Amino acid sequence: MVGYIYSLFCTLSLLSLLSLRNQSGLRIASARVLSLSDDAVEWPQKDNRRFLHAVYRVGDLDRTIKFYTENFGMQLLRKKDFPEMKLTNAVLGYGPEESHFVADITYHYGVDKYDIGTYFNHFGIATQDAYKVAEKIRESGGVITREVGTTGGEQQIYGLVLDPNGYSFELLQRDPTPEPFCQVAYQVTDINLSIKFYEKALGMKKLQSFDSQGLSIAMMGYGENETQTTVIELRYDNNATGYTKGNAYEELAISTEDVFKSAEAVKLVTEELGGQIISAPLPESKVKIVAFVDPDGFKTVLIDNKDFLEELKRKQ
Repeated sequence: MVGYIYSLFCTLSLLSLLSLRNQSGLRIASARVLSLSDDAVEWPQKDNRRFLHAVYRVGDLDRTIKFYTENFGMQLLRKKDFPEMKLTNAVLGYGPEESHFVADITYHYGVDKYDIGTYFNHFGIATQDAYKVAEKIRESGGVITREVGTTGGEQQIYGLVLDPNGYSFELLQRDPTPEPFCQVAYQVTDINLSIKFYEKALGMKKLQSFDSQGLSIAMMGYGENETQTTVIELRYDNNATGYTKGNAYEELAISTEDVFKSAEAVKLVTEELGGQIISAPLPESKVKIVAFVDPDGFKTVLIDNKDFLEELKRKQ
């Protein structure tokens, strides 16, 4: 019955378009475009997505690996040198890439320092004892930029530390969580626009939002509870006069069950809200992706989930 109604709807739509063409030259092919667009608008909310990895550059790979494993408790999942490309890549996290959000870091030969800029704000690590982690970092010569504790009436216990490259990590004291690598935080220039972008282009939900002392924050992610998943923290500072992009942080990767539908959705949203598609999916590619930037220039790559899993098997 549903199929019949849908077929009847398509037939009536086509007849209407034929009539319009006689009056204004409208092409029948626009019926397919309209159908694709309608489906694409809804697709991000229907898709089964998860955070895959954050990609960024480091100036001292071995020191970074040592810092993440000894202080954050991450595991080195894989490491490979690419002499022909003059770089070495390493992946670290709290579990297999098939099921966990991970850090994908790259060292380029001869480059020992990068400009992180001020647009990128911080990563988040959930731990059962933020005080203990911060003290261990202090004892190893690490930098604490905010002592662990609470602020004002806040209940959340947290602190801020720097890794060997200058990336800021927020230590969040929480009960055990399936995703300890739990936050990627961006500074944005219009928080309401950014919330709409991540809702419509990426199918995320606003899991929490609040305002405090001129700072507006929105937690965007999948699922219902921000303490059980990874989130993008969007931050708007009323007192900021401007941000710098830097060249250290690269991109965020997220899985999708249909990269072509996802690409169509992103196209529609960037036309409406800003941003730009950088790379469209190619049917012949082993790993099909759509890469794009949001209105503030932050890059996201949506990766076909089946292709991603097959690629992991090849790498292993």
